[in-house]
This record gives sequence, structure tokens and C-alpha cells, in this order.
Amino acid sequence: MSSNVLFTAATQAIVYNQHAIPIQKMLDYDWLINREAPSVVAIVNPNHEGFHRCFFGPDAITIPVYKTIKMAATRHQKADVFVNFASERSAYDASVEAFKTETLKTHIILAEGMPENESRELVRLARRNDGWILGPSSVGAIKAGQFIVGNAGGKIENIVESKLYRPGSVGLVAKSAGMFNELNYLISVYADGIFEGAHIGGDTYPVSSMLDNLLRLEYDPNVKMLVLLGEIGGEAEYAVVEALKSKRIKKPLVAWVSGTVASQFEGEVQFGHAGARSGSKHVSAEAKNKALADAGAHVPESFNDFGLLINKVFKEFVETNKSYEKPDDENYNIPPLDMREALKRNLVRKESSIVSSISDDRGEEPTYNGKDITEYIEKPLGSTINALWFKGGLNMIGEEFLELCLKITADHGPAVATAHNAIVTSRANRDIATSTAAGILTIGDRHGGAIDGAARWAFDCVSNRVTARSFVQEMKEKKELIMGIGHKIKSAQNPDKRVEVLKKFAETKGIAGSYLKFALEVEQETLKKKNNLILNVDGAIGVIFLDILAKSGKRPYEIEEILKVGSLNGIFILGRTIGMIGHAIDQKRMNEGIYRHPWDDIQYIS
Repeated sequence: MSSNVLFTAATQAIVYNQHAIPIQKMLDYDWLINREAPSVVAIVNPNHEGFHRCFFGPDAITIPVYKTIKMAATRHQKADVFVNFASERSAYDASVEAFKTETLKTHIILAEGMPENESRELVRLARRNDGWILGPSSVGAIKAGQFIVGNAGGKIENIVESKLYRPGSVGLVAKSAGMFNELNYLISVYADGIFEGAHIGGDTYPVSSMLDNLLRLEYDPNVKMLVLLGEIGGEAEYAVVEALKSKRIKKPLVAWVSGTVASQFEGEVQFGHAGARSGSKHVSAEAKNKALADAGAHVPESFNDFGLLINKVFKEFVETNKSYEKPDDENYNIPPLDMREALKRNLVRKESSIVSSISDDRGEEPTYNGKDITEYIEKPLGSTINALWFKGGLNMIGEEFLELCLKITADHGPAVATAHNAIVTSRANRDIATSTAAGILTIGDRHGGAIDGAARWAFDCVSNRVTARSFVQEMKEKKELIMGIGHKIKSAQNPDKRVEVLKKFAETKGIAGSYLKFALEVEQETLKKKNNLILNVDGAIGVIFLDILAKSGKRPYEIEEILKVGSLNGIFILGRTIGMIGHAIDQKRMNEGIYRHPWDDIQYIS
């Protein structure tokens, strides 16, 4: 494959698959090293196109998202790096497609477990197209102070600690992803940091080998010494041995093959990577370390001495050189923390956009009013409403009353406004949610929305010791309707059975108090005028609920607060929603056509 420089300070990359975290990591590195523009110029997502929102330093930016690699490469022809986040099933196809663009020359394949035949085919493809591939199973690469790929180097704090924001003198090639990041730090402590580091990937057959990458760094005049971390299994290190013997590698090389512990096991051992398998003595860590040392590499006695040996070689071959200049450690920007991360670390205070005191979904199990949802499963539905609407402030009778109200208000036939609107909307072929919403929008003072209003006048009159007669007279003088009084078709002689059920509940449970008593006194006054001015369902629910609140120990100011927010109308809304959904489903089940009101039921006025 080509030995050209892979990355520069002007490198532009196209990322395949819309992975937000590693993309943001690359942009944060750009900001850290004072790049003028982001290195990621396009994203390919086969299932979506548009824009990806992210940050460049403190500024919110967008990166274009395309459905195809061809489209992204055509629009961004200066991009020559392809960061391939596809899965092992599609990583090969994505790289083949990327090579067809002719502009995307350097590929980093992060997928683990690519079949060997596909890796071998990519070797041929890369050579034919004068390209380069790191991976599969690569964590990426770093050109210190110029460009970074994906998650290479770890978090920004690790990158700063390892001085990866400016070039050092060391070229690093590693097979282990975790140790790649560890060696970045080790080299910054025992030398002056890396100039470039490449993680070739832990699969059995990486597309570019250890030797390929070592030779590429050997040819780079900015690299003064080399560090290699190999692994037990495979014969890649023996190619490096031959290159040392033939003097193709002339720069000082500090090398270590990990996995010496395998000799402590009786049988074959499979380590973390597919390629890290103990087998014959020939591919053991001890054998390869000895071969490297015999060929002229600097090999420590154990990994514990790796850093010390790097330091020894650096001082002897690099630091003593007359042309050596120590890197500048000061010129970098720390990217701002994301708000989530800053909050997690308690580094910032942020006002909340929403405050919730009734439920919490952050734990292992969501809670209602501080209790796990599963605690409500065996309880009546009223207990759940009590928790979410009244923060558990009602007694058990109050919970039973809520459930009774839902049953009573669930439906009142197809002719009333809520049901009618839901039916008409459903027949217009709208969905259940839209049909139900159309019905809900008719709820108001004249239909189902009078519960709060009825409770309001009952509470005020009882609190201020106003008589029923004077209240009715006052409303007459104001020419205002009394909410909760009056019915379209029911009367004193033909009472509403639902109201009778509610009154019986209050009497049976022993909660009929001053508010229901006052409402019935008002009813006696209004019946003197007309026999249909009876206490209706809205009124009965409102005043009985006041008695329940009083019996639950609520103080007047607490009852006042409940009335102020208009929570009682929610009882009718919730109950009637059950019926509206039923009517909407009923119309769809019967496949009724669009509704048109009959002419003979309309009075046309010319």
C-alpha cells in the first residue's frame, strides 16, 4: 500500500453512520488543537439525510448528512479520510463503495470480526487505489496536533494529559486498543509524546500490518524513534524482525509483545482480540520478544520496564540530537463540557425548563408521587389519579369517588357535543387521537366543564356564610348562569340517575357535608323558577368532592389552591375520553362514511 502521509492539519473526513459521541470527540479535538474548521465535513446515514447538530468549541454547528457515500464524496471532494462505523456485516461493502469515489484514500474500519476473505480483498483494493486502511477492529489513529479519528486517545482529559494536542517525536504502532491509549500517556511521560500513532486493529487479519505502518513512520522525517506493541498469536512481528535485519527499519525501535502470561496456562488461551491466541511456541510472546531483541529492537524485560526503556532510548537517540527542539506544551484550547457532563460532575448550575413533582422516570423503575409504579398495580385506578393529580392528598373514599366519577361520566350517548364531534371526525377518516381531541375541545362551561365552577361557588358561599336564597338572587341580578345547575332533558320529576348515585355514595360513605347540603338548598331555590334547574352531574361531582377534601383534612387554603388550578374539570375530561374513544372506534368498526348534516335539519335564513 501507499507510504504517503495519511493525515495533515488540513485533513477532512467523511464519517459513515451517524454516531454522535465519536463525531463530537473529533470536533472537540479540532477545537483543542486550534483548527480553523471542523475536520468532519459530512456524515453518511443510509436511513436519513439532512443535518447533524453538534458543537465546534462553544458554537452550535450542523454537519450535512447524506444517504450515500457517493453523494457525500461528490459534495466534499477535499475529504480523503473515510471513518467507517458500519457493523461487521456491512463494513466491507461501505469501504468498497468508498474506494469507488477515488477521493477517499484513507479508511479506518472500526467493526470487529470482519471475515478474513473480505479483509484480504480490501488489501488488494487498497493497493489498486493507492489507498490505506487501518482495521478492521481499529480504534483509530492520531496525528498529534493535526487530526484524530473516532475514539482514539480516550476522553479530552486523557488527550491533554498525554499531550496529544501537539506533535512529539515518537511513532507508535499498536495492536491493542486499550493499550494504545495507555501508551500515548506512557510516551508523553517517558519521551516527549507521539508524532503519530496508529492502531492497526485486533482482528486476525488487519488490512495494513505492523510493518506497513512502521515503515510509513520510518519514512516520515518528523518521527525520530518508533514504539511497537504487539500481541501473542500470529506472525506479524516476524515481518518486523526481517525489516530490522535488512535495515529497512533504521530508526530506534522499542518493542514489546504482550501475552507472556500465557506460558502460565497448560492449554491454549484466547485473549481479548481474535488475533490474540496462544498456540505454538513460535507465536508466543516470549519467542517474538526474543526475535525482536536479536534483530536489534530495544525490548524490555517486562512491560513494567517498557516506559523506562522508552525514556532511555529517547534520551540517547532523540534528546541528545543537536537539532532537537522541545515541543510547546501551552498552545491548546479546552473544549467546553456538554451540559449533561458538566451537571454530572457538579461543575455547573442550570435552571430547569420543567419542574415535576408528581413522577420521576430516572430510576430503575418510574415513580408516581415517590412510589414505584408497581405499587399501584393492585390498587384501584383512583389511587393512581390521586397520586398524579392530588399528590396522594385524598383518603381512600376520595379514591373510590374518583373511580365512580369516571364510570358515571364515561359516556352520555352519541348526541352530546363531545361524542358528536368525535364521531364526525372519525368518519372523516381521522385517527383515534385526532377524533378524541376534537371531542375534548368542546368541553367547557356549557358541557362538562362546570365542575370547577360549581365547586367554586359552593366553596365561596359556605366559607362566607352566604344563604342559598341570597346567592340565587345575586346570580339573577348579575344575569349569570349557576354552573352545575340545570339539565337539558332531566327535571325534578325525571331526575338524573347519575346524580342520585353520587348522592347515595356520599350518604353511604358518611361524607355528605356542608357543601352538598348547600348545593341542595340552592337546587330548591332554582326549582321555584323552573323544574329542570336541578343539581346536575357536574355540580354534584364538584360539591361532593369539596366534602371529600374537607373530610380528608384539607384546610380551606389547600382547597382554594386545588380549585384555583382547575383540576376538578379533569375528572370529566378523563371520564368522557373513555366514551369518545369508544365512539371513534365504533365508527371505524362499522366503516361509516364521511358525515354530512341533513338539509332538513337546518333552517336556512335568506
